[in-house]
Order: sequence, then structure tokens, then C-alpha cells
Amino acid sequence: MSSPAIKQTLAMKKWAVVGASDDPGRYGYKIFRVLRDAGHTVYPIHPTLADIDGVACHARLSDLPEVPEVVDMVVNPRVGIKVFEEIAALGIRYVWLQPGTRSDEIREFARQHDITLVEDCVLVRIGREEATNG
Repeated sequence: MSSPAIKQTLAMKKWAVVGASDDPGRYGYKIFRVLRDAGHTVYPIHPTLADIDGVACHARLSDLPEVPEVVDMVVNPRVGIKVFEEIAALGIRYVWLQPGTRSDEIREFARQHDITLVEDCVLVRIGREEATNG
């Protein structure tokens, strides 16, 4: 995805991480933390966790107290495509697809529903932005 979409979404403050984890060794945790540490409001989405580092987890995007501006996907594409139906229903227009979360089916769904995809790694990009701006 183009640099303007990356910069635009990284400037947005309300994020949800689908596939967030309370295990510090997992990408779902690392992404949750790097977004929070960068000053974003981050809602962890996980169907069985109560909280991550004191932040309440929610089972679904529609359970959140507000609609996020960006969703970061950290789940298998077979799970992710089901989440995209909820993303479209909530009117969310920006989704980051981490490595391992991408599929042609998701790309086509996003195209049909006018959802902008960023196929990149948040961990790498936030590190680059901080190095550039720091």
C-alpha cells in the first residue's frame, strides 16, 4: 500500500487489534503495546481474554464503546474474512493486514466494500516513523 495510506492511518488515534494477546511473545501483544506506547487508544479484540495489561478485551468489534478508525488484523485469514463483515457493517474504512493475515478473498471483500487495506507490519512502520520523527 502506498505511503500516504500508511501515514494517514498511523495518524489516526482509535485502533482495534483483532487477535490481541496477553502473551508478550506473540505479535498480537507486541502490536497492541507498540500502538499504545505510540499514543493511540487501542481496543484489544479477543473472544476469551478479560483484559490485556489492564485494558478490557472485547469479543467483537461491535462490543466496543466507540467505533475504531483503524483495525489491525492479527488473525488467520479464515477468521479474518468473518471479521470483515463486521468491519463493513460498522463503516470502518481502514484495515492493516499483518503478514500471515492476507488472502485474495479479503482483498476482494475490501475492494467491494470500499475498505482501504494496508498490507504492512505496524511494528516495523511505527519503528520507522519514530526513527524519522525522533
